[in-house]
Amino acid sequence: MIVNQINPDTLNAEIRIRRSRFICQLHKVTNIEEAKNYISTVSRQYRDATHNCWAYILGSKADIFHSSDAGEPSGTAGKPILSVLRKHDLTNIVSVVTRYYGGVKLGVRGLIEAYSQSVEEALSTGSIEQLIELVRAEINTGYDFGEILKYKIQELGAVIENIEYGSGIKMQVSIPAEKWKDLDIYLQEMEKSGKLGFSCDHSE
Repeated sequence: MIVNQINPDTLNAEIRIRRSRFICQLHKVTNIEEAKNYISTVSRQYRDATHNCWAYILGSKADIFHSSDAGEPSGTAGKPILSVLRKHDLTNIVSVVTRYYGGVKLGVRGLIEAYSQSVEEALSTGSIEQLIELVRAEINTGYDFGEILKYKIQELGAVIENIEYGSGIKMQVSIPAEKWKDLDIYLQEMEKSGKLGFSCDHSE
């Protein structure tokens, strides 16, 4: 599954529809706690607003999500916000749309369109980038094999993030998940021959 993220980490925009102000703020997050904290921060910032509606999506598969209409008619705010985020295949993101009521009722359809438009407007102020799944590995080897190993793992498309020198050499490397298979085969072969030891994990 391909998922995306926003760049930069925070985007915002304001639109006016029939005298109501809609202020959308988008922010990159990594977990539910960060999302909830951001929602609370924006809600305090605009505590005098009529509504602070929100939605978030999290996870490498965009499978953690929640939304709230925050007092607007059911299905007219939180779900439209969430729908726009999903339309752009975004994850690790929270969106809060603040509304100041302008005295003119928008109706159900009008609210859905207004909340959706505000998120689209905020997204248009930045860019959307594909989120690359990485595999990170820690490799331990001896000095006699260190230079050969460095050359080979870079040849296979990995990036050496850190090297520590002690009784042996410890390398932290990362590689896009789609390129991991070839490096994994190589490391397993070298491990069987006694030239190195390694462990790995998947992250984003």
